[in-house]
Amino acid sequence: MGSFSIWHWLIVLVIVMLVFGTKKLRSVGSDLGGAVKGFKEGMKEGTAAVDAAGKPTGPAGQVGHTIEGEAKKEKV
Repeated sequence: MGSFSIWHWLIVLVIVMLVFGTKKLRSVGSDLGGAVKGFKEGMKEGTAAVDAAGKPTGPAGQVGHTIEGEAKKEKV
């Protein structure tokens, strides 16, 4: 842990709890946990978008496909 002992970290933790309060720290922790959970679910949805034939479906499966068309300049 570098040059800091466990007592240094305990003192820092007590000071942080005094400044922010336990209620605020608890809500920040739950918000962070919810964000991580949502991120993990989003990553699973992106990789699990495969149909029965094994081909990717949805927006994640459309990466690399070319859409044919013409680009026209807009007259000002």
